[in-house]
Amino acid sequence: MVEMRELPLRIILLCAMSGLLTQCGPSLSGAGNMGGPTQEERTAKIANEPAGDFYYGRRYFVEKTRFWGYVRKPGQSWNRAKLVIFREDQKHSPDRLPENGQLGRRYAFDQNFEYRLRGHFTGSKVYEPNSNQFLDEFMLTGYELVDPNPGWLFRPSDRYDRLRVTLTPP
Repeated sequence: MVEMRELPLRIILLCAMSGLLTQCGPSLSGAGNMGGPTQEERTAKIANEPAGDFYYGRRYFVEKTRFWGYVRKPGQSWNRAKLVIFREDQKHSPDRLPENGQLGRRYAFDQNFEYRLRGHFTGSKVYEPNSNQFLDEFMLTGYELVDPNPGWLFRPSDRYDRLRVTLTPP
């Protein structure tokens, strides 16, 4: 049986151990791991984008998934972007390369690159089994690289993990 004078000491030790154990796992709050501009700089950049008959796309690669990434209209916040699967009947995606190719020239080499995309949403939903999602289909007809290192996608605290879906709109 625990004596009454030992109880406060045990409670303090238990709290200290709990605090240490919660620091061992990855945190989804606080500073992100993608870098990039401040929230104000990102907002200003989007507000000054040229309008046109195109979209902005951000490549988002997660192992074993087949979605391409997020797509939004010019001037629209990334928070309104849609996660899409490309339909490549007319144009292959920028990273349509072998999955086991040479380093830097293989499928998904362009994780988080930002592109100006030509094409349109087909109106179809496509099931992506590895993420268990029905996603919008985007018919790609062309693309050009805008920025190979744009930083965070939805919020400065974004944390990218290539093994699981961690980047989702708020």
